[in-house]
Amino acid sequence: MTWIFLTLFATFMQAWRNAFQSQLSENLRTSAVTLARFIWAGPLAALYLYLLYYFLPTAIPIFPPKYWLYLCGAAVMQITATSLMVILFKMKNYAIGAGLAKSEAVVAAVLGVVFFGTSLSLTGWLGILLGAIAVFYLSMAGGIKSVSWPIVAIGLACGSSFAIGSLWIREACLSLHIGFPYSAAWVLLMLVCMQTLILLGYLLLRDKQTLKFLWQQPKLTVLTSVSSCMGAIAWISAMSIQNVPYVKTLGQIELFFTMLISVYWLKQKPKITDILGLVLIAVAAVLVILA
Repeated sequence: MTWIFLTLFATFMQAWRNAFQSQLSENLRTSAVTLARFIWAGPLAALYLYLLYYFLPTAIPIFPPKYWLYLCGAAVMQITATSLMVILFKMKNYAIGAGLAKSEAVVAAVLGVVFFGTSLSLTGWLGILLGAIAVFYLSMAGGIKSVSWPIVAIGLACGSSFAIGSLWIREACLSLHIGFPYSAAWVLLMLVCMQTLILLGYLLLRDKQTLKFLWQQPKLTVLTSVSSCMGAIAWISAMSIQNVPYVKTLGQIELFFTMLISVYWLKQKPKITDILGLVLIAVAAVLVILA
């Protein structure tokens, strides 16, 4: 049951992270908003790893070459996915942007089975497919004619990038052979540091002015990084002990938290279609837990 509680906590923190990023995206460029997710997460990830070894000491793992390959690939995929998510926020309202990115669950299922040897039960497949239908239903709530197909394409690309990154993160955890929670902690620290260096280097070379703007938004930047890091600890830990498609399908419960934030913080009114979509997602989550 550990992965279930970790996933639920991760979805709660990610919903807040997306809300903070949505606010940042109103005044900052995509690259700056993406960096806000990682810039203060490194010290928190280092502190988490230190506390693990302080209270529950164990051996330092050996880092095989495939670990670094998976890590580099995951870092690039997560940066790409986060950037696409921010673009969605700029093009569409907050709830729809987050909903379109939830296509990652079914993409992770297909790619996991084909390329990573993931084994899924029939009940699990039903839950994953029902979750995908629910996400599609929420995204198309305004009717097929009201849909902007470029936004759908970006949403699917975002979800696919998240899915591939998650599959590679799980493989990186498994390659360390030290088990939960240490493998997840090592992957998190290295991943966040790598992503921060990549984005900082890019902005220092191409857009120093954006860094100044980011520095002028300290509260939202810190809140984004902290919520992102706490969510990432839970996400990676859950994926280190359970198949990615199951974790991501249960993670669609995030849309429930997203809607609450949209209503009470961003002051956006929910629709009947949103509620029906959430009911489908709840059923999908139950099926995945039973699987």
